[in-house]
Amino acid sequence: MLYQKVLNGDKRSLARLMRFVDDRVIGYEKEMKQILPKCGKAHFIGITGSPGAGKSTLTNELIKHYRKLGKRVGVVAIDPTSPFSEGAILGDRIRMAEHSQDDGVFIRSVATRGHLGGLSSSAVEIALLLDAAGYDIIIIETVGVGQDEVEISTVSDTCIVVTVPGLGDDIQAIKAGILEIADIFVVNKADKDEANRTARDLEIMLELSQKKDWIPPIIKTIATKGEGIFELVENIENHKAKFKPKHSERLFFVAKQYLIEKIEKKIFSYDKIIDKLNINGDPYSLVEKIFDSLTYEIDFTD
Repeated sequence: MLYQKVLNGDKRSLARLMRFVDDRVIGYEKEMKQILPKCGKAHFIGITGSPGAGKSTLTNELIKHYRKLGKRVGVVAIDPTSPFSEGAILGDRIRMAEHSQDDGVFIRSVATRGHLGGLSSSAVEIALLLDAAGYDIIIIETVGVGQDEVEISTVSDTCIVVTVPGLGDDIQAIKAGILEIADIFVVNKADKDEANRTARDLEIMLELSQKKDWIPPIIKTIATKGEGIFELVENIENHKAKFKPKHSERLFFVAKQYLIEKIEKKIFSYDKIIDKLNINGDPYSLVEKIFDSLTYEIDFTD
């Protein structure tokens, strides 16, 4: 069994079990059932934002800072998947290559494999493995997200939204509703001319926000030079001290994804469903019939 070696901090076993989880190798659930009850100690940081905002460079600088503080850092970097080859470049691992020899850092790149929401279906499970293996800080860096790809906010204890001047992110912010998901805003590439305007636009929108318990700070950084990282970490720690971890939410995310997978395996037959729709053209009745066949009273007392 791999789980005991993972809990003892063996990186080779950790990497192997991550591959089993990501590839859905038969029996991976048995290992995870032993590991998940041991999780719940790490602080999860989500980093999201537009493509080209410098998320990977910012992540790299956060790794450096936390390592100086003696913290062990795990990173799950999510890369988009080709819709044709189902492959991914996994470029984030290349950008963080300087940490490859550091025993206190573990970086895992994960392909989305078509999963929407900015996360991959196995990303949270892999992050939880890092938690169980004793990493203090877990950073989940999403793919460049669009207007509704905001799942990262539900599974990260502190969610950082990265924006840069000149990409029209002030308008994008209003459309995407990122005021609701950001715990901290980062205006990266702050040496650009429009950085102050971008920060001011965010301030104006925050003034209109209904949030009462936490007003997201706006941190200006130049990640390529390491500028603003100390202030960013300080605000992460302030947020951490104010709110409880979202460990239960992460477990719920895993449960939801696993339930969807089990249902799809049990009932989904593409050819049969297409044939049925070709006959009667009624998707609603078909789904209701499938759902009725799966519905029964569940006893949650065990």
